[in-house]
Amino acid sequence: MSKRAIVVSEPAAGPRLSDRQRLSWLRLIRTQNVGPASFRDLINRFGSAEVALEILPELMISGGASRIARIPSIAEAEAELEAARKAGARFVGIGEPDYPPLLRSMDNPPPLLAVKGNAAVFRLPGVAIVGARNASLAGIKMARMLAASLGGDGYGIVSGLARGIDTAAHQGSLATGTIGVLAGGLDLPYPPENAGLCEEIAERGAIISEMPFGWQPRAQDFPRRNRLVAGAALGLVVVEAAQRSGSLISARLAGEMGRLVFAVPGSPLDPRAAGTNGLLKDGATLVTEASDISRAIAPLTGMRAPDVPPFEDPPDFSATPPPGESDRAKVIEALGPTRVGRRNHPPHRPAPGPGLHGVAGTRPRRPARTPCRRQCFAGFRKLKLIVSGDWSFRPGHSPACLRQRDPFRRPCATPCPHPADAMNRSSSRSLARSSAGATRQA
Repeated sequence: MSKRAIVVSEPAAGPRLSDRQRLSWLRLIRTQNVGPASFRDLINRFGSAEVALEILPELMISGGASRIARIPSIAEAEAELEAARKAGARFVGIGEPDYPPLLRSMDNPPPLLAVKGNAAVFRLPGVAIVGARNASLAGIKMARMLAASLGGDGYGIVSGLARGIDTAAHQGSLATGTIGVLAGGLDLPYPPENAGLCEEIAERGAIISEMPFGWQPRAQDFPRRNRLVAGAALGLVVVEAAQRSGSLISARLAGEMGRLVFAVPGSPLDPRAAGTNGLLKDGATLVTEASDISRAIAPLTGMRAPDVPPFEDPPDFSATPPPGESDRAKVIEALGPTRVGRRNHPPHRPAPGPGLHGVAGTRPRRPARTPCRRQCFAGFRKLKLIVSGDWSFRPGHSPACLRQRDPFRRPCATPCPHPADAMNRSSSRSLARSSAGATRQA
């Protein structure tokens, strides 16, 4: 499958914020207790962020606030804008053409985003891939394969730059376009070992964050990041997630936003697959290959769905002549109780013809062996002589079959001498020496 690389294009045409407006927007969104919903209400009521900043202290006092929330100064906002410029990033407002269109359609989108990279990747239909941090090798391979295949089909891959599945998804779609969402500032990627991956993504795709520069991510910031991951895509794929994994938060948010939710099944004995198997029980779409995702998302994007192999028509037997009497006899014979290939042969003899081990028969017949009764009974006589203490036996009667087993059993059918003869002889000599010594002492 051919991969489509992202082509760096000129900035999209459309209305843009002025530097003064961007500064006021940044001050307002960085004010304490002002989130995306409050920001939108203030802009809708007062018309601009600059006016809202002037009236905000009075609104807090009239609302019964115990203290007035701190509003960032102009110098602080300018310092953050300068930090973004040094890092090669920029702040994009919700009404500007470089703002991700899928994020714009979600509930309470962030009014200002820090963006680093090529904004052309935002115009691709997005698919989010998330999963466990301590993923298995099979899960990492599956995430990388799905990302590469979907990227080759023209989709942008969105993920959270975490360890495990997220990292594999970004690596698999570097050549085709990927979007990384950070829980902290763009200058503090988390985890730190993915700093190099962030730079690669910024060169070929884009990384975004709604948090200030220099912000160290906290535990409560990751659900906010998961919300952006789910909102920036048409569908979300979960590859390996435990029962209380943060990936399930992303899946729940995606379902609330009306996005499609997919899950890769796993072993019921693997705790890393308990969350994905639970999603499948709740109605998520089962995924075993990339075409399962693209086929479900294609109607939402207008893209061509993968070709489904057509069903073959059953063969037409109408022109086949009816069977003759000989054919009927063969069918009846094949369905009869007599085994095929064993007719006219007794059950204990193999049928003629080539077999597995030889030319004539299915297995070679073992040659008959004559029991060496003379030597076996000679060994038994030897044992009787040892017990009685009488050593005047004839040398011709060799104890060749004297084994370490009950001699009263039937004679063995294995040709003598046995491999244990040397041991038997040595034990017989030691017994003879001990008996002779005892006789001399007496």
